[in-house]
Amino acid sequence: MSSMIEPGSMIGMLGSGQLGRMFAHAAQRLGYRVWVYSPDENSPLGQIATKETIAAYDDDQRLDEFSNGVDVVTFEFENVPARTVERVARHAPVRPGNQILEIAQHRIREKSSIARLGIPVPDFAIIRSLNDLEAAIQTIGRPSVLKSAMAGYDGKGQVKIDLQTSLSQAWSSLQTDEAILEAFVTFQTEFSMIGARGIDGAFVSYGPIENRHDRHILDVSMCPVRFPKDAISTATDALRTIMSQFEVVGVLCVEFFLTTQGKVLVNEIAPRPHNSGHLTIEAFECSQFEQQVRAICGLPLGQTEQLKPAAMVNLLGDVWTAGQPNWDVPLTAPHTYLHLYGKAEAREGRKMGHITVLADDCQTAANNAQRIRQQLSQ
Repeated sequence: MSSMIEPGSMIGMLGSGQLGRMFAHAAQRLGYRVWVYSPDENSPLGQIATKETIAAYDDDQRLDEFSNGVDVVTFEFENVPARTVERVARHAPVRPGNQILEIAQHRIREKSSIARLGIPVPDFAIIRSLNDLEAAIQTIGRPSVLKSAMAGYDGKGQVKIDLQTSLSQAWSSLQTDEAILEAFVTFQTEFSMIGARGIDGAFVSYGPIENRHDRHILDVSMCPVRFPKDAISTATDALRTIMSQFEVVGVLCVEFFLTTQGKVLVNEIAPRPHNSGHLTIEAFECSQFEQQVRAICGLPLGQTEQLKPAAMVNLLGDVWTAGQPNWDVPLTAPHTYLHLYGKAEAREGRKMGHITVLADDCQTAANNAQRIRQQLSQ
């Protein structure tokens, strides 16, 4: 394995949030050091990284210093500027590379690229003006969802268009010159599948993981879930195809809809570990974060056997509304694992941590996790 980046080497991480923090935990356990590059001070990853550079993503001098000091680079969120990745790639391999990053950053490129692979996605139209929107609504219909092409997440940058919605108000509310109109999907379930792909093309996957949202933010994830075998096979094939066709080396999550007609549609992709996969830390033989380390460093991919049914609930800043949460509850409950991200300020809707619970079945785990979260504020 001449392409292996040996333990003890320095891994560079672009971005410094909680995904980077959990990546660093996995990397350090395997003996790697982590150098984080981010403009943010007192960040979740910056608190624990081996080395930290706090600088803008367009600071070429600091980027060169960073990339010359690491053996491989990855990222923990997909909105790292493409120019930054190009600059870093002059000195160190970046995994995954710019191709999948640029696709995931832009909803039009994302949907178009996936559709070109023959993978089903919701009906969509490209919108660059109010006239485009008025024409597209005749085909896509109502209800539908208008989404800005870039920078939207957790429900931000999108508006639902129903029978009463003013198209001009919907268009102006996004404050963008490029968007995508998607047909509203009536679904049974939202689920995700997370895959890892190595330098040699080896592929493994988790899931499916069922996801439930609140206010467009992931609330509960659980696994394993009973899905039709053909739906699981279709989703796995889509995940493998996307990773292979776009030459992804690392971890990638695909979020799917299982429609009321039993059809599997791709909603969106994320070329990095995903919130829904946090339960893999305790519930699986090898977590999504360790898989990311293994893949980008040329190590053999880990086993994806599930050890115990599990559920995860997010802890948003809302939990802190009444003051400091009662940490005795999750710290004394059996088969319960508390993860806090080290963020100094709790704000409504901000992801501050998560709780994973193991049980004999995933619904019991989900019920227990939600009950424990509720008791944090009591």
